[in-house]
Amino acid sequence: MKKGKVVVIGSGFSGISAATNLAQKGHEVTILEKNESAGGRARSFSEKGFTFDMGPSWYWMPDVFDKYFESFGYSTSQFYDLIRLDPSYKVIFGKEDYLDLPASLDKLADLFETLEKGSSTMLAKFLKQAAYKYEVGINNLVYKPSRSVYEFLSLRLLYDILRMDVFKSFHKHIRSFFHDDRIIRIMEFPILLLGALPQNTPALYSLMNYADIKLGTWYPMGGMHKIIEGMLEVAFDKGVKLALNQNVIKFDIAAGRINKVITERDEFVADVVVAGADYHHVESSLLPENYRSYSDSYWESRKMAPSSLLFYVGLNKKLDKLKHHNLFFDEDFTPHAKDIYQNRKWPEKPLFYLSVTSQTDSSVAPEGHENLFFLIPVAPGLKDSETIREKYYHIVMDRLEHLIGQEVKSAVVFKKSYAHNDFVKDYNAFKGNAYGLANTLMQTAILKPNLKSKKVKNLYYTGQLTVPGPGVPPSLISGKVVAEEIAKDYS
Repeated sequence: MKKGKVVVIGSGFSGISAATNLAQKGHEVTILEKNESAGGRARSFSEKGFTFDMGPSWYWMPDVFDKYFESFGYSTSQFYDLIRLDPSYKVIFGKEDYLDLPASLDKLADLFETLEKGSSTMLAKFLKQAAYKYEVGINNLVYKPSRSVYEFLSLRLLYDILRMDVFKSFHKHIRSFFHDDRIIRIMEFPILLLGALPQNTPALYSLMNYADIKLGTWYPMGGMHKIIEGMLEVAFDKGVKLALNQNVIKFDIAAGRINKVITERDEFVADVVVAGADYHHVESSLLPENYRSYSDSYWESRKMAPSSLLFYVGLNKKLDKLKHHNLFFDEDFTPHAKDIYQNRKWPEKPLFYLSVTSQTDSSVAPEGHENLFFLIPVAPGLKDSETIREKYYHIVMDRLEHLIGQEVKSAVVFKKSYAHNDFVKDYNAFKGNAYGLANTLMQTAILKPNLKSKKVKNLYYTGQLTVPGPGVPPSLISGKVVAEEIAKDYS
C-alpha cells in the first residue's frame, strides 16, 4: 500500500501518539474526536476562575515523555515548564499523623529508617532490582506489539523475564524487604494505580516504585492538559488533522476491510483505521458480530481496573497541612479493596486521593483560593446516581475536615462530580471503567486484547485496553507501537 489515509478514532494520549507517528511515516492522518475538545481522559475545563485537569494527575516516568517529543525533533521544555515536586506526596494515616515523602532518596531512606531499623539498606536492595526491571520493562518489553508468543522467545529476553519476578506477586515481593505496615502501604501505593490487588499483581511492577522514588514525581505548570496541547502542536506540525464533535457510529466494511468511517455528521475514507476509542465499544457497537474478534463472554470475563468517583472542588480560601498530592490512608485498605475487586459494591469506608494543584500552580485558581481534585477508586459497573455521589462527597469532605482540622465545606464555591455514567457518556468506557484492564499476570502482553483486529484486515487498536496497558506513559508508547506495526504490515 502506498502511504495512504489513516483515520484515528479518539484524541487521547494514545490516539495522538499513533496519529503523529503515522504522519511522520508519510501517511495522511485524521483524528476523529467525539467530544468538543481534544485529550480524552486528559481533557481540562475552567469554571469560576478555576482550571481542572479532568483525569490523569501524576507525571511519572519523565524519560518516556522526553523520548516521545525528541522522536519528533522537539523537547518537553518547548511546550511546558516541568518541576519536580518535593515532597513527592503526603500520606495521611490519621489526625496529626502524616508522612511527607521527600524527593531525595537519601532523605527517604532516613525516613524509612525511623519507621523500621535496617529498612534503608533494604530500600537500596529493592531499588537495585526495580531499576533492572524498569530498564528492561520500559525500554524493551512495553515496546513489544504482543501479536505472537515468538516475540518473547529469545534467550536473552527469557533470561530477563525470569529475573523480573513475573510469576511472583508484588504482595510477597514487598514483604520480603519490609515489615513495617506504613512502609508497605507506601510501597504498595503505585501498584494500586495498575488496577489489581498487590496479591494479583506481578512483582515485575516494582518498576513503578523505581519510577516514583528514583525518577520522581513531576508537574507540568498549567496542568496535565499542557502535555496534550504540546502533543497536538507536534501533530499539526506533522500534518495531522483533527475533527472535533465527530461521534463515530459505524464502519462501511467490504471484503473484510473498512472503506469508510461514518460519524453522525460526515464520512471519512480510510485505508487504515486505528481505534483509540474504547476497544469493547468499537467491537460491540461499531462492528457487525461476524467481524468481532472477541465475544461478549470474553469481555465479561476480563478483570477490569477500577472506575473512579471524582470531585472537582473550588474553595475561596487556602488550606493548611496539604501538599500537591495527598493519599488518605486513614482507613484500612483491605475492606475497600474487597469492595472493588471481590464484592463489586460501593465501599463503606473508602480511601481516597486528593490533588491540590494550587499548592504548586497559582494559575489554576484565583488568588487566595484552592483547587481540589478528589478521587475515590470504586468497582466498575456500579449503579451511579446523584444521591450516591452526594453521599460520598460528604464522606470525604467530613474526613478531610477532621484530619486537617479546618472547615472546608463552608468555603466551597464550585463543585462538580464525575463517575461511571460520565465515563460511559464521554468515552463509551466499558462498565464505566477509568483505567482499562487490570494488570494481572493473565492480562499481560499476549494475553491482552490484540492490537490488530483478527477479522478486519485494516483495523488496529491503541490505548488502555490493549498493549502495553493503562497509564499515560504506556499510552504514549501504545501509539508508537501500533504505528510501527502498521508500517510493517503495509511496507
